[in-house]
Amino acid sequence: MPLKSLLMAAVLTLSLPANTFAWDGVDSDSGGAVEIGKGNLVRSGQTVEVYDYEAGEYRDVDVQSIQRSGGSVEVEVYDNESGEYRTFEMDD
Repeated sequence: MPLKSLLMAAVLTLSLPANTFAWDGVDSDSGGAVEIGKGNLVRSGQTVEVYDYEAGEYRDVDVQSIQRSGGSVEVEVYDNESGEYRTFEMDD
């Protein structure tokens, strides 16, 4: 397989959890469950819809950064409703 095809396959594989399926995680501060719904492109600078189980509602958050940390992915967001920065530890 040509290198370009391998790189494209790798990029598509890495983006699947954020684009195709709901992505489960927890809020690092509260320990409450959160879910980023399918169809949200989770990239720095993007606004995504998150279901906050503790609040019992959907919230729009702005993605600030994404970092892989061991067996999870840390997603730092700005919560537009609360005006606070939050860190989600999402399943890898």
